[in-house]
Amino acid sequence: MSRVGNRPIEVPSDVKVQMEIGKILIEGPKGRLEAPVPAEITLELQDGVISAKRDSETPRARSLHGLTRTLVANAIEGVSQGFTKELDVIGIGYRAEIAGGGLKMALGFSHPVEIPFPEGIQMQVRKAQRSIANYAATIVVSGIDKAKVGQVAADLRKLRPPDAYKGKGIRYVHEQIKLKVGKKGA
Repeated sequence: MSRVGNRPIEVPSDVKVQMEIGKILIEGPKGRLEAPVPAEITLELQDGVISAKRDSETPRARSLHGLTRTLVANAIEGVSQGFTKELDVIGIGYRAEIAGGGLKMALGFSHPVEIPFPEGIQMQVRKAQRSIANYAATIVVSGIDKAKVGQVAADLRKLRPPDAYKGKGIRYVHEQIKLKVGKKGA
């Protein structure tokens, strides 16, 4: 029994769902997405609730049951509310700004790092009062596709991962960095 696969998916009133063979089309106020539906899984829509059922008990069908339900639920949440990831830029001389249809950052390299906006992704740069030493800015990545938002945030973090000794770099907002002591403390 899949605990995730058996949970029902509530469909908001402003979201339209259209089922086709092999996929489900979901349209809402923020946009339109489609999620794949494998042949082993059947989706049923009744009274604004989608339920996922598997046709057999094969290992493949069992593994796809929870996955399909989660992909459909993420698509419904994305077109109705959207997803966001926030990253802190921390370091002396580090900067981030929106310029010319992309994100421009100074991350301690000899050159500025410029990232164009991927399709379907919006980025903002905020500067807020934070209690983190050498805080520069917060980058907010948002969009309707959860996987794409997460991948763009991970790619930004990969440009300058947090340093283990000083903590400078790009990190997720609530990420805890355990700093190493260094030569002085040994």
